[in-house]
Amino acid sequence: MFAIVRTGGKQYRVAAGDKIVVEKIAGDAGSTVSLGDVLFAGNNGEVQDVAGLTVSAEIIAQAKADKVIVFKKRRRHNYRRKNGHRQQHTILRITAIGDHKAETKARAEAPVAAEA
Repeated sequence: MFAIVRTGGKQYRVAAGDKIVVEKIAGDAGSTVSLGDVLFAGNNGEVQDVAGLTVSAEIIAQAKADKVIVFKKRRRHNYRRKNGHRQQHTILRITAIGDHKAETKARAEAPVAAEA
């Protein structure tokens, strides 16, 4: 199952287990957030109803993007301005879309550990 969610003024196509980088969302690493602005949802080529559908995500980290240099210059007027900016963003792991949960690594590794 996949969904189109809107957060931070941008739209993202997500599925359970995906990692996405979005504009800063308040919260610490390890906490869970709910993305309620779901625009579209689908499953195997079929459209799903989005009324009341929420996307659950876990915050992996709060980080900053690469520095962007803003340089302004006017020729022959001795005018130069240099400024830098680092946008803050949040890295999310999508854990569930509605009642469709992502497969966890612990479940996948458990049978392998039992065989060894």
